[in-house]
Amino acid sequence: MGPAGKDRRPFSSDGREARTGHGQHEEAEQEENEEKPRHLTPRRASDAGSSLSIDRVIRRVGVVGLGTMGAGIAQVSAQAGFETIGREVSEELCERARETIAHYVGRAVEKGKATAEGRDATLGRLSFTTELADLADCDLVIEAIVEELEPKREVFAELDRLAAPDAILASNTSAIPIHSIADATEHPERVIGMHFFNPAPLLPLVEIIRAEKSSDAALSAAFEWAEQAGKQPVRANDTPGFIVNRILIPTLNECIRLLDEGITVEDLDKAMTMGVGWPMGPCALVDLVGIDIHIHAAEAMYEATGDERAKPPERLREMAAEGRLGRKTGRGFYEYDKS
Repeated sequence: MGPAGKDRRPFSSDGREARTGHGQHEEAEQEENEEKPRHLTPRRASDAGSSLSIDRVIRRVGVVGLGTMGAGIAQVSAQAGFETIGREVSEELCERARETIAHYVGRAVEKGKATAEGRDATLGRLSFTTELADLADCDLVIEAIVEELEPKREVFAELDRLAAPDAILASNTSAIPIHSIADATEHPERVIGMHFFNPAPLLPLVEIIRAEKSSDAALSAAFEWAEQAGKQPVRANDTPGFIVNRILIPTLNECIRLLDEGITVEDLDKAMTMGVGWPMGPCALVDLVGIDIHIHAAEAMYEATGDERAKPPERLREMAAEGRLGRKTGRGFYEYDKS
């Protein structure tokens, strides 16, 4: 993926500045938002060459893939008042996602951050399916499946065939070029990136990513939807790592390489939290993200840029080979209680 050219300019901000925020939390818990969404009517694309005119009022949202990120995104959407349908490949995975979301919105009630009525309203706006065709009448579909290009291209090609002509199709990828996904569709102008951060219900940032052929209207509609969902969107171009990972991945790699020079995990994390003000140390952060996920993103960035700083440290590859993937396996740089 090459650098942004004249067709990858930042899209119009409507005079608003997006505020960013960061922070890492162990659980995806969020106050219930009971306010009904205003209907979002995006501006039309200024690019006269687009073959579709996106003039979409977002009322119904689809989420493809209901793992950690997808379930979190579905929760965000339903809490913001949008009818939301999640798709997984099996009934078992649908039920697991349902239970996960119910757990987190239930915790908000237990902590006095939401009402039982609000919890029930959120869960009532959620439905689940194993069929992509059931997302055909969604106004916005966000894909959050495995971080591999070909499966994403297959999903987008099918969504492009099924969805309404002016529906917006977004990928939550953290590293795969959006244009590579969009090229699998007949209408790449409606394909964009919407990169949420983990845990999606808590972390406010969403990168709204313009690919070469993305329309202004699709981008504007997604930006406004993210604001209505309580997020702080920022505009990014389809360059390696977008914004956050372009900076964060080489930085985390350099932190991990310090361990090979005799710095302890505990001292490294303490130095970055106490000295730099990071909310979570680099080792704890990689454990939370998943060591395999970090390696995948780092490899993609290294392949795209040739920057040696992006190349995953050998220590991480050894840990992955041993099955030490962080929190999800109970052991990474730290050990975690999996009971």
